Amino acid sequence: MFNLAGRTTTAWRGLQRMAAGMATVAEPIGNTKVPMSLLEPKAYINYQRIEDNLAIIRKRLGRPLTLSEKILYGHLDDAVNQDIERGTSYLKLRPDRVACQDATAQMAIMQFMSAGMDTAAVPTTVHCDHLIEAQVGGVKDLERAKQINKEVYDFLATATAKYGLGFWKPGSGIIHQIILENYAFPGGLMIGTDSHTPNAGGLGMIACGVGGADAVDVMAGLPWELKCPKVIGVNLTGQLSGWTAPKDVILKVAGILTVKGGTGAIVEYKGAGVDSLSATGMATICNMGAEIGATTSLFPFNHRMADYLEATKRGDIAAYARRFSHNLKADEGAPYDQVIDINLSELEPHINGPFTPDLATPISKFAEAVKKNNWPSELKVALIGSCTNSSYEDMSRAASIAREATEHGLHTKSKFTITPGSEQVRATIARDGQMAALEEVGGLVLANACGPCIGQWDRRDVKKGEANSIITSYNRNFTGRNDANPATHAFVASPDLVTAMAFAGDLTFNPLTDSLIGSDGKPFKFSDPVGKDLPARGYDPGENTFQAPPVDRASVQVAVDPKSERLQLLKPFKPWDGKTPTDLPILIKVQGKCTTDHISAGGPWLKYRGHLENISQNCLIGAINAENGEANKVKNQITGEYSGVPAVGAYYRDHGIKWVVVGDHNYGEGSSREHAALEPRFLGGLAIITRSFARIHETNLKKQGMLALTFVDPADYDKVRPSDKVDILGLESFAPGKNLTLVLKHEDGTKEEIPLAHSFNEGQIEWFKAGSALNLMAAKAAAK
Repeated sequence: MFNLAGRTTTAWRGLQRMAAGMATVAEPIGNTKVPMSLLEPKAYINYQRIEDNLAIIRKRLGRPLTLSEKILYGHLDDAVNQDIERGTSYLKLRPDRVACQDATAQMAIMQFMSAGMDTAAVPTTVHCDHLIEAQVGGVKDLERAKQINKEVYDFLATATAKYGLGFWKPGSGIIHQIILENYAFPGGLMIGTDSHTPNAGGLGMIACGVGGADAVDVMAGLPWELKCPKVIGVNLTGQLSGWTAPKDVILKVAGILTVKGGTGAIVEYKGAGVDSLSATGMATICNMGAEIGATTSLFPFNHRMADYLEATKRGDIAAYARRFSHNLKADEGAPYDQVIDINLSELEPHINGPFTPDLATPISKFAEAVKKNNWPSELKVALIGSCTNSSYEDMSRAASIAREATEHGLHTKSKFTITPGSEQVRATIARDGQMAALEEVGGLVLANACGPCIGQWDRRDVKKGEANSIITSYNRNFTGRNDANPATHAFVASPDLVTAMAFAGDLTFNPLTDSLIGSDGKPFKFSDPVGKDLPARGYDPGENTFQAPPVDRASVQVAVDPKSERLQLLKPFKPWDGKTPTDLPILIKVQGKCTTDHISAGGPWLKYRGHLENISQNCLIGAINAENGEANKVKNQITGEYSGVPAVGAYYRDHGIKWVVVGDHNYGEGSSREHAALEPRFLGGLAIITRSFARIHETNLKKQGMLALTFVDPADYDKVRPSDKVDILGLESFAPGKNLTLVLKHEDGTKEEIPLAHSFNEGQIEWFKAGSALNLMAAKAAAK
């Protein structure tokens, strides 16, 4: 917790009283009606709610507020009675909007259909970006994806039309870029079914990644529940210059906080250095904040955001935000739980990885690290773009490097791919020449989609198991993340470094100090990259790929084939039987890092995201079994035979046996995909017991009626033997803050009792008893 010096609080209160006494009567901010989006002219920004809520909160707390507190508490469902304690209280919030990408939208919409609603209660959009595989190039890849995924796209198109949602067709671009260009606004609160939803923090919005069940709650008109976050302040001084890019800020922060250092906290950037960042640069930083486990990240409203809003034809929102700017920045003296200082003038470009996004190395030491760690120095592929780094500014700076290489007669030595973040960016860089400059040096422009960033990459230049190196401007680089090859060493850097290194074809190349040999045989060194954050001629919107819901939705039929292998309507999970669980086998004791990629793999499995039974065949197949050090090989405690994790889990389920999983630290880090919680529930699991959880995954498990439990003493993980049978005691008096007990029954007949903690509140305990949050919601709706 934080402490405020009494003098600070007293002084702040005095200033507030003085301001109140001097204030003139002003027109209420809510008297002005400004649409949240040009595409939703009847849905208005609700600054009045924030203003009214904060008047209550300021009296209650009697202290300065951080920016994130202003926005969060400004969206409270009940500001008068809401308990507010950072890191402890569960806030009930009213988000302004919901966004879903196509892979997660399928299950979210399936759940929404089960809830019995006919219209989403808040503006909601669905974006087709995850199901397009990169293979030969943008146009052909897109057309192939439309054919392969036709039934999924038809389902999403008809379901969005039926339930009043906006639909962005395949080829539109990546969800987070579409949100930034069309929907994000300062002071807003949004949830999205993708872990990189915080991208919208670049426009001063609190945007959080969630599972589909959370999205369904909000779409159904229920408050969204979030544990009150702590607040980490990052104070930026100085100014970016030269090769240092906005990406280097978050690469540095990731190195400081690690992949779990931001868990349970919002990262709030502030300081004079903020003004040297473009709005899209701020979005880059917020986007990759997901890699440190943060609830979200955001920046205070400034003129750079206003410029971007005006460039994207949202000048009315910029003007409205200026009027509300006193609530779009932190109060002087606001308390933070932790503060990090970064001088942008001294910040060095960084490269993070391999295999984890928090292994941060400054460029001046990277060549040495490559040699010391025996990382493959030959650079096979360099990839720029993605939801993190595909802005006009990113592409302009990369193009300036490419043009200089062309002047010296060079082409890239590594394979080089470019992923535009949206149709608008693609059309604009095509018009302004950046695309041509990148293609001229050998670049391959991929579809406006996630592609290799999420494993949608039909890579053929190396064999699986062959050690090699790639470098990307993406956000995530877990083992096998990009190409399903566990031997690929994936590094993350700014688009500038990625582009420059493509010409060297070697990881030990440092463009700040090293030279290349031009076609004339003479050495040259790259100049500092240059680019404009906004196009001088304005954005070219490109092809219109948006489908608005029809006025008459009654006749729309949602397309779901009962025989489909990709779509399956949901059946409710069974409620808790009220009995004490005894003699449960351990399906798998997971050793080491276990991300949502390990629990529910992406890549070729994405096609089953709308079919729970089929996608459950990938459940935990990437997790390492502590018993034998192998993946997807566990012992069936009934038959004594070894088999794949899903097969053993299904065997237990079909024989009426519940089971548990034991996991390590930060279990479930990474993507927001709720399939990682749905699958173990579908296969008959009762509890996931770990040293610690990643925030989104823990919530997802609770939503599906599973017990998410942690060892009170993390060292107790070592006492668990994979062959143990376990009891879980205390569920008959399951209550917030009250530990449960794990009884380990070893094969040798001995027993051990271990205390287990949990973070369930009263409402979440009701989810468990009902069998899932959706079951409880449907039961309440039926009772009305």
